[in-house]
Amino acid sequence: MQQIDDISERVIAIIAEQAMLPVEEVTPDLQLSDLGIDSLGIVECIFGIEENFGITVPFNANTPDQPGFDISSVGAIIAEVEKLVARKAA
Repeated sequence: MQQIDDISERVIAIIAEQAMLPVEEVTPDLQLSDLGIDSLGIVECIFGIEENFGITVPFNANTPDQPGFDISSVGAIIAEVEKLVARKAA
């Protein structure tokens, strides 16, 4: 379970940095827009996640509503990253 918590903490840290907020203020139930993160900020978060975890995120900034990577909330992003990291490890 440690690895999942670590993923969650790392994703929240990346999002908090982009939102310029303390980590404590970023919770899984929040949407990125709640944190003041715009479309450019979303792309920056995706880049940060890809670099931090060594994964490729199936996200197209031109069609952010298309399926592939759920960015509907912080918790959804964490769940997607956990899936990608598990797939990479398999």
